[in-house]
Amino acid sequence: MSRRNPTPRTPPLTPLVTLFEWKGGRALPLPVRLARLYGNLSMPLAGARPHIISNFVTTLDGVVSLNVKGHASGSDISGFSVQDRMVMGLLRAIADVVIIGAGTLGADQHHIWTAEDAFPDLADEYRQLRTALGKHESPLNVIVSGSGQLDLDLPIFASGKVPVLIVTTTAGAKRLHKHKASDVVEIRAVRSVGVMRASSIINQVRRVNVGKLILVEGGPRLLGDFYAEGILDEQFLTLAPQIAGRNIDDRRFSLIMGQKFAPRSPVWGTLVDLRRGDSHLFLRYSFP
Repeated sequence: MSRRNPTPRTPPLTPLVTLFEWKGGRALPLPVRLARLYGNLSMPLAGARPHIISNFVTTLDGVVSLNVKGHASGSDISGFSVQDRMVMGLLRAIADVVIIGAGTLGADQHHIWTAEDAFPDLADEYRQLRTALGKHESPLNVIVSGSGQLDLDLPIFASGKVPVLIVTTTAGAKRLHKHKASDVVEIRAVRSVGVMRASSIINQVRRVNVGKLILVEGGPRLLGDFYAEGILDEQFLTLAPQIAGRNIDDRRFSLIMGQKFAPRSPVWGTLVDLRRGDSHLFLRYSFP
Protein backbone atom coordinates (compact mmCIF):
# COMPACT_ATOMS: atom_id res chain seq x y z
CA MET A 1 0.00 0.00 0.00
CA SER A 2 1.44 3.38 -1.00
CA ARG A 3 1.86 6.17 1.52
CA ARG A 4 0.56 9.61 0.70
CA ASN A 5 1.93 12.54 2.62
CA PRO A 6 -0.27 15.56 3.38
CA THR A 7 0.84 19.09 2.57
CA PRO A 8 4.03 19.61 4.60
CA ARG A 9 4.02 21.89 7.62
CA THR A 10 5.20 25.35 6.64
CA PRO A 11 8.79 25.72 7.93
CA PRO A 12 10.04 29.00 9.44
CA LEU A 13 11.70 31.55 7.20
CA THR A 14 15.39 30.67 7.14
CA PRO A 15 18.16 31.93 4.82
CA LEU A 16 18.61 30.28 1.44
CA VAL A 17 21.80 28.31 0.94
CA THR A 18 23.72 29.52 -2.11
CA LEU A 19 25.00 26.55 -4.13
CA PHE A 20 26.02 28.39 -7.29
CA GLU A 21 25.96 32.13 -7.88
CA TRP A 22 26.15 34.40 -10.92
CA LYS A 23 29.01 36.87 -10.54
CA GLY A 24 28.13 39.21 -13.41
CA GLY A 25 26.03 42.34 -13.63
CA ARG A 26 25.49 44.78 -10.77
CA ALA A 27 24.97 43.76 -7.14
CA LEU A 28 21.75 45.29 -5.82
CA PRO A 29 21.69 47.14 -2.46
CA LEU A 30 19.59 44.66 -0.50
CA PRO A 31 18.74 45.71 3.07
CA VAL A 32 20.54 43.69 5.76
CA ARG A 33 17.67 41.31 6.52
CA LEU A 34 16.94 40.60 2.84
CA ALA A 35 20.64 40.06 2.14
CA ARG A 36 20.80 37.59 5.03
CA LEU A 37 17.77 35.67 3.76
CA TYR A 38 18.53 35.64 0.02
CA GLY A 39 22.24 36.35 -0.28
CA ASN A 40 23.66 38.47 -3.09
CA LEU A 41 21.39 39.44 -5.98
CA SER A 42 22.93 40.83 -9.15
CA MET A 43 21.13 42.01 -12.26
CA PRO A 44 22.51 42.84 -15.73
CA LEU A 45 23.49 46.43 -16.38
CA ALA A 46 20.70 48.47 -17.97
CA GLY A 47 20.67 48.49 -21.76
CA ALA A 48 18.61 50.15 -24.44
CA ARG A 49 15.81 47.59 -24.15
CA PRO A 50 14.13 46.42 -20.94
CA HIS A 51 15.40 43.27 -19.21
CA ILE A 52 12.49 40.82 -19.11
CA ILE A 53 12.39 38.08 -16.47
CA SER A 54 9.80 35.56 -15.30
CA ASN A 55 9.16 33.88 -11.97
CA PHE A 56 7.23 30.64 -11.47
CA VAL A 57 7.03 27.73 -9.06
CA THR A 58 6.65 24.18 -10.37
CA THR A 59 6.33 20.67 -8.97
CA LEU A 60 8.94 18.01 -9.67
CA ASP A 61 6.73 16.73 -12.49
CA GLY A 62 6.34 20.15 -14.08
CA VAL A 63 2.90 21.31 -12.88
CA VAL A 64 2.54 25.05 -12.22
CA SER A 65 -1.23 25.12 -11.58
CA LEU A 66 -3.67 22.44 -10.48
CA ASN A 67 -6.34 24.48 -12.31
CA VAL A 68 -8.95 23.55 -9.71
CA LYS A 69 -11.22 26.12 -8.09
CA GLY A 70 -9.72 27.13 -4.77
CA HIS A 71 -6.42 25.41 -5.61
CA ALA A 72 -5.25 27.20 -8.75
CA SER A 73 -2.57 29.45 -7.28
CA GLY A 74 1.15 28.89 -6.88
CA SER A 75 0.78 28.41 -3.13
CA ASP A 76 -0.67 24.94 -3.69
CA ILE A 77 2.34 24.15 -5.87
CA SER A 78 4.98 25.47 -3.45
CA GLY A 79 3.34 23.98 -0.36
CA PHE A 80 2.84 27.54 0.92
CA SER A 81 6.62 27.99 1.11
CA VAL A 82 7.57 31.19 2.91
CA GLN A 83 10.92 31.20 1.12
CA ASP A 84 9.21 31.10 -2.26
CA ARG A 85 7.03 34.02 -1.23
CA MET A 86 10.10 35.88 0.03
CA VAL A 87 11.77 35.48 -3.39
CA MET A 88 8.54 36.44 -5.17
CA GLY A 89 8.40 39.64 -3.14
CA LEU A 90 12.07 40.36 -3.80
CA LEU A 91 11.65 40.14 -7.57
CA ARG A 92 8.57 42.35 -7.47
CA ALA A 93 10.47 44.85 -5.32
CA ILE A 94 13.14 45.33 -7.99
CA ALA A 95 10.69 45.31 -10.93
CA ASP A 96 9.34 48.38 -12.67
CA VAL A 97 6.49 46.39 -14.25
CA VAL A 98 4.71 43.14 -13.36
CA ILE A 99 2.73 41.47 -16.17
CA ILE A 100 0.02 38.85 -15.65
CA GLY A 101 -2.70 37.35 -17.78
CA ALA A 102 -6.42 37.45 -17.05
CA GLY A 103 -6.32 33.77 -16.03
CA THR A 104 -3.75 34.49 -13.32
CA LEU A 105 -5.92 37.32 -12.03
CA GLY A 106 -8.94 35.01 -12.04
CA ALA A 107 -7.09 32.49 -9.87
CA ASP A 108 -6.36 35.10 -7.18
CA GLN A 109 -8.88 37.89 -7.56
CA HIS A 110 -8.10 39.71 -4.32
CA HIS A 111 -4.35 39.89 -4.88
CA ILE A 112 -2.35 42.93 -5.92
CA TRP A 113 0.98 42.29 -7.62
CA THR A 114 3.32 44.11 -5.24
CA ALA A 115 6.16 42.88 -3.05
CA GLU A 116 4.18 43.62 0.11
CA ASP A 117 1.23 41.50 -1.01
CA ALA A 118 3.55 38.61 -1.83
CA PHE A 119 5.13 38.60 1.63
CA PRO A 120 3.87 41.24 4.11
CA ASP A 121 6.44 40.28 6.80
CA LEU A 122 9.18 41.91 4.71
CA ALA A 123 7.19 44.93 3.56
CA ASP A 124 9.57 47.43 5.18
CA GLU A 125 12.65 45.78 3.64
CA TYR A 126 11.05 45.69 0.18
CA ARG A 127 10.20 49.40 0.45
CA GLN A 128 13.75 50.21 1.55
CA LEU A 129 15.10 48.34 -1.47
CA ARG A 130 12.80 50.14 -3.91
CA THR A 131 13.82 53.48 -2.41
CA ALA A 132 17.51 52.59 -2.73
CA LEU A 133 16.90 51.71 -6.39
CA GLY A 134 15.10 54.99 -7.03
CA LYS A 135 11.72 53.30 -7.49
CA HIS A 136 9.41 55.42 -5.39
CA GLU A 137 6.07 53.86 -6.30
CA SER A 138 4.70 50.35 -6.69
CA PRO A 139 5.44 48.54 -9.96
CA LEU A 140 3.00 49.06 -12.79
CA ASN A 141 0.59 46.10 -12.76
CA VAL A 142 -0.22 45.04 -16.32
CA ILE A 143 -3.22 42.81 -17.00
CA VAL A 144 -3.37 41.16 -20.43
CA SER A 145 -6.88 40.27 -21.56
CA GLY A 146 -7.87 39.71 -25.17
CA SER A 147 -11.59 39.76 -24.41
CA GLY A 148 -11.59 42.65 -21.96
CA GLN A 149 -13.96 40.69 -19.74
CA LEU A 150 -12.60 41.97 -16.44
CA ASP A 151 -14.30 42.98 -13.20
CA LEU A 152 -13.14 46.56 -12.64
CA ASP A 153 -14.38 46.39 -9.03
CA LEU A 154 -11.59 43.96 -8.06
CA PRO A 155 -9.01 45.37 -5.61
CA ILE A 156 -6.25 45.61 -8.21
CA PHE A 157 -8.38 48.08 -10.19
CA ALA A 158 -10.42 49.79 -7.48
CA SER A 159 -8.07 50.12 -4.50
CA GLY A 160 -5.83 52.77 -6.02
CA LYS A 161 -2.78 51.06 -4.45
CA VAL A 162 -0.97 50.51 -7.75
CA PRO A 163 -0.97 52.00 -11.23
CA VAL A 164 -2.66 49.55 -13.59
CA LEU A 165 -2.47 49.08 -17.35
CA ILE A 166 -4.91 46.80 -19.15
CA VAL A 167 -3.61 45.63 -22.52
CA THR A 168 -6.39 44.26 -24.67
CA THR A 169 -7.77 44.10 -28.20
CA THR A 170 -9.85 46.78 -29.89
CA ALA A 171 -13.02 44.83 -29.07
CA GLY A 172 -11.85 44.32 -25.48
CA ALA A 173 -11.15 48.03 -25.04
CA LYS A 174 -14.61 48.88 -26.34
CA ARG A 175 -16.12 46.50 -23.80
CA LEU A 176 -14.06 47.93 -20.92
CA HIS A 177 -14.83 51.55 -21.77
CA LYS A 178 -18.51 50.84 -21.10
CA HIS A 179 -17.63 50.62 -17.40
CA LYS A 180 -16.20 53.34 -15.16
CA ALA A 181 -12.60 52.61 -14.22
CA SER A 182 -10.49 54.12 -11.45
CA ASP A 183 -8.20 57.03 -12.31
CA VAL A 184 -5.16 54.75 -11.80
CA VAL A 185 -6.33 52.37 -14.55
CA GLU A 186 -5.28 52.92 -18.16
CA ILE A 187 -6.59 50.85 -21.07
CA ARG A 188 -4.59 50.34 -24.25
CA ALA A 189 -5.62 48.34 -27.30
CA VAL A 190 -3.36 46.20 -29.47
CA ARG A 191 -4.41 45.76 -33.06
CA SER A 192 -4.20 42.02 -33.55
CA VAL A 193 -5.73 39.14 -35.42
CA GLY A 194 -6.09 36.28 -32.96
CA VAL A 195 -3.53 36.15 -30.12
CA MET A 196 -1.81 39.38 -29.09
CA ARG A 197 1.93 39.22 -29.68
CA ALA A 198 4.16 39.51 -26.62
CA SER A 199 6.23 42.19 -28.37
CA SER A 200 3.07 44.23 -28.96
CA ILE A 201 2.23 43.96 -25.26
CA ILE A 202 5.71 45.22 -24.36
CA ASN A 203 5.35 48.11 -26.82
CA GLN A 204 2.17 49.24 -25.05
CA VAL A 205 3.83 48.85 -21.66
CA ARG A 206 6.78 50.97 -22.76
CA ARG A 207 4.45 53.81 -23.72
CA VAL A 208 3.27 53.97 -20.12
CA ASN A 209 6.37 52.93 -18.16
CA VAL A 210 9.95 53.17 -19.44
CA GLY A 211 11.43 51.14 -16.57
CA LYS A 212 14.26 48.75 -17.36
CA LEU A 213 13.08 45.61 -15.52
CA ILE A 214 9.88 43.79 -16.46
CA LEU A 215 8.64 40.76 -14.51
CA VAL A 216 6.24 38.27 -16.13
CA GLU A 217 4.26 36.17 -13.64
CA GLY A 218 1.99 34.30 -15.98
CA GLY A 219 0.09 32.48 -16.87
CA PRO A 220 1.64 29.64 -18.85
CA ARG A 221 0.05 30.66 -22.16
CA LEU A 222 1.27 34.23 -21.84
CA LEU A 223 4.74 33.05 -20.83
CA GLY A 224 4.77 30.70 -23.81
CA ASP A 225 4.25 33.67 -26.13
CA PHE A 226 7.26 35.45 -24.61
CA TYR A 227 9.43 32.38 -25.18
CA ALA A 228 8.09 31.90 -28.70
CA GLU A 229 9.13 35.42 -29.66
CA GLY A 230 12.52 35.11 -27.96
CA ILE A 231 12.13 38.19 -25.79
CA LEU A 232 12.41 36.61 -22.33
CA ASP A 233 15.89 37.11 -20.85
CA GLU A 234 15.75 35.12 -17.61
CA GLN A 235 13.62 32.51 -15.86
CA PHE A 236 13.52 32.33 -12.08
CA LEU A 237 12.06 28.94 -11.18
CA THR A 238 11.28 27.47 -7.77
CA LEU A 239 11.31 23.66 -7.84
CA ALA A 240 8.97 22.37 -5.14
CA PRO A 241 9.42 18.82 -3.76
CA GLN A 242 5.91 17.71 -4.77
CA ILE A 243 4.58 15.22 -7.30
CA ALA A 244 1.20 16.50 -8.49
CA GLY A 245 0.46 13.92 -11.20
CA ARG A 246 -1.81 14.15 -14.21
CA ASN A 247 -4.61 12.21 -15.79
CA ILE A 248 -4.56 11.63 -19.53
CA ASP A 249 -5.88 14.82 -21.21
CA ASP A 250 -5.64 16.61 -17.86
CA ARG A 251 -6.21 20.37 -17.64
CA ARG A 252 -3.37 20.89 -15.19
CA PHE A 253 -0.93 23.46 -16.52
CA SER A 254 2.79 23.10 -17.14
CA LEU A 255 5.22 26.01 -17.30
CA ILE A 256 4.53 26.60 -21.00
CA MET A 257 1.13 26.12 -22.63
CA GLY A 258 0.00 26.83 -26.18
CA GLN A 259 3.47 26.55 -27.71
CA LYS A 260 5.60 23.59 -28.83
CA PHE A 261 9.34 24.06 -29.35
CA ALA A 262 11.15 20.70 -29.29
CA PRO A 263 12.29 18.79 -31.26
CA ARG A 264 12.36 21.29 -34.15
CA SER A 265 13.15 24.48 -32.23
CA PRO A 266 14.09 23.65 -28.63
CA VAL A 267 14.67 26.54 -26.26
CA TRP A 268 17.74 25.96 -24.10
CA GLY A 269 18.73 28.06 -21.10
CA THR A 270 21.94 28.41 -19.10
CA LEU A 271 21.90 27.90 -15.33
CA VAL A 272 23.34 31.06 -13.73
CA ASP A 273 22.23 30.75 -10.10
CA LEU A 274 21.14 27.96 -7.73
CA ARG A 275 20.00 28.17 -4.12
CA ARG A 276 18.36 25.76 -1.70
CA GLY A 277 15.71 26.43 0.88
CA ASP A 278 14.81 23.35 2.92
CA SER A 279 13.80 20.87 0.16
CA HIS A 280 12.99 23.57 -2.41
CA LEU A 281 15.46 24.56 -5.12
CA PHE A 282 15.59 28.13 -6.43
CA LEU A 283 16.93 28.15 -9.97
CA ARG A 284 17.78 31.00 -12.32
CA TYR A 285 18.28 30.45 -16.05
CA SER A 286 19.49 32.86 -18.69
CA PHE A 287 18.04 32.83 -22.22
CA PRO A 288 20.31 35.12 -24.26
